[in-house]
Amino acid sequence: MKELVCLAIFVVLSTILAILMVVAGFLCQYKKESALKNTTYECGITPFEDAKIKFDIRYFNYAILFLIFDIETIFLYPFAISLNSLGIFAVAEAFLFVGILLFGLIFAIKKRMLRWI
Repeated sequence: MKELVCLAIFVVLSTILAILMVVAGFLCQYKKESALKNTTYECGITPFEDAKIKFDIRYFNYAILFLIFDIETIFLYPFAISLNSLGIFAVAEAFLFVGILLFGLIFAIKKRMLRWI
């Protein structure tokens, strides 16, 4: 029972603190708009272009595929480290995980997401 009381106090205090920080942010913000404030900061140099650059969607596709396979590597690393102590079920799960990602790669190749031209 004592643990639940401590947990309730922690939740209430952390919620109050979060609300106070949001309110303090609204109260302390600088509200005066100006043209200089809305410009892009380039190390003191006067901006010569707009900061919003349009990128080709193909860059986005490559970035998403890179992130997917990079995260796959992060998830497979602990499995590879503890492979000797895991059972056959864990090995089957790892093969299923790699199979799903391989299916995604084949899907991306079929949809021509990896073609640059």
